[in-house]
Amino acid sequence: MTHASRRHVLAVLAGAGAAAIPLGVRPASASPGSTAPTGAFAPAAAPAAPAASLTSPRSSVTIGPLDPSSYMRVSLGALTTNVLPGSPERTEVLAGGRRLALLTKGARTVVLTGPERTFTENKRPFVDDFRRTLPDPALPVADRTYWGASPGGGIWSTLGPADTDYSVVPGAAVLALTTDYASRHATLRDDEITDVDVRAVARFDKVPAGQACSFALSFGYQGTHDNYRARLSFLTSGGVELRVEKEVADAVSQLASATPLAAEVPAGTEWTVRVRREGSRIRVKAWRTESAEPAGWAVDVTDSTFAKGRVGLRALANQGCTNLPVTLSVSRFQVDAATWQKPPAVTHDAWVRVLPAPFDGAWTSSLEQTVRGWAGSPAPDVLAYAAMFLAGAPAVRTTASPAAGSQVLGEAGYGYLDPHGFRYEGADFHEYMDLGWTFPDGTSTGPSPRQVGNLDCSGYTRMVYGYHMGIPVAAGADTSGTRLPRASRHMADFAPGVRIDRTDGTNPPAAPLLQPGDLVLFNADSGDDTVATATVDHVGIYLGPDADGKRRFLSSRKTGNGPTMADLGGASLLDGTGTYARKLHTVHRI
Repeated sequence: MTHASRRHVLAVLAGAGAAAIPLGVRPASASPGSTAPTGAFAPAAAPAAPAASLTSPRSSVTIGPLDPSSYMRVSLGALTTNVLPGSPERTEVLAGGRRLALLTKGARTVVLTGPERTFTENKRPFVDDFRRTLPDPALPVADRTYWGASPGGGIWSTLGPADTDYSVVPGAAVLALTTDYASRHATLRDDEITDVDVRAVARFDKVPAGQACSFALSFGYQGTHDNYRARLSFLTSGGVELRVEKEVADAVSQLASATPLAAEVPAGTEWTVRVRREGSRIRVKAWRTESAEPAGWAVDVTDSTFAKGRVGLRALANQGCTNLPVTLSVSRFQVDAATWQKPPAVTHDAWVRVLPAPFDGAWTSSLEQTVRGWAGSPAPDVLAYAAMFLAGAPAVRTTASPAAGSQVLGEAGYGYLDPHGFRYEGADFHEYMDLGWTFPDGTSTGPSPRQVGNLDCSGYTRMVYGYHMGIPVAAGADTSGTRLPRASRHMADFAPGVRIDRTDGTNPPAAPLLQPGDLVLFNADSGDDTVATATVDHVGIYLGPDADGKRRFLSSRKTGNGPTMADLGGASLLDGTGTYARKLHTVHRI
């Protein structure tokens, strides 16, 4: 296997500065006399972190100083071993009575105690330019979506009064106002957004008659009667006014006086509305899209009624509008930056390394030297590599053959879109790199230009464990148990290593021996959930307990558009009532 230049990777990880995946330096939060956990890997006490802002990195991994002494807080001295009860057989390695490493018989992964790290992820920016056709007439009515999923922003929820008022044609989301005094709401199902810099581009096909029509950019949206909105009112005279409002329990109040923007505006003129909300400060501007964006803000006010909520769009035909239907066409919805109220964070001192061969249960002098070398190594491990594909991660190119010049780290998407806006699976590790690849069995496959920069769930796992950590990978459904298969359903049975737990056919496995780096495999949407042989269709890498003690994993997902440890389109958690908590099928240790 080829690898990125280790020096280059370390430089990015340890000193990325303003890059989105910096490994900054902070003091360790534990005292020198604290001990590593001896059972399950528990969350460490995370230090207080500054609140995320619109200029914060989208994702980060924060560690202590890269000083070998911090990897083990006592001198290593003599190492002792202890075989733990339970199956599979595990051997802990102790230094001065403290755990240094945990090895599993039959597995290559080793968990070492190192400096604490905090992994966190925040909302990624995205643009939805509606390059799709919806609803899909081939689907049953009950399965149709009307605006679909935005590229990384979440699924659109459309509300009232009729589904047929909403559709998407390539290049525009369409919203038809067919009855007077009826609001239409389209919001993204991401309820935790606090600060946000968001804009929308839209146009009406008519100048209204009788009474005005309007469209608004919604934010802090908690429901149809509780939200903020920056509203453009299109008057029967052809004039356009900007109003910034909040609605609380169906009562609307103005946050600022109406601002006239233009007169005698013809039908079909595109307007852009932009909102930048930071804490209680709300700034708004709007302009004809064909013109340059104004330098200043038209409205600058403060209000703290809604601390969080969705973003989206609203359209309204005032009672008495006489030339209905009026159609709103939205050509662009863009989030340049946003933060979640409580970004997911995992803090622990577990580092996951990979042995050159499975541990056979024998503690040898050679193995001891390997573990001693790891105890003081700042080299990226499995979890560091996995985090280097999250939102905003800086691009890293390798100098090693045969992938020289190819990008091997950096923010990844999931896959390109089909005509109806759904993401194709099929982006393997070498397709992310825009390379053809020859596998150990001699099978060769070419690059896929449309999948450059993308990784599906198993492709992401193979990129981390295969390309970067050196686990052999197979071209397809390899059953030898020595190579990492292409598909998650085959990984569940034939990935190299040791099975840790599996569903009994009715309940997800409790997985008491779960540890960072384990593969977690799910029967997420196959529909066959009643038997132990239910089809696995998703795979991730277990990261560790988050700040709430919930077990969180990394995986590449369609709705999130790429690798994530967060909860957009479903919580990345093994606990609770979410899809992945209910559909965990198999836990496997490489």
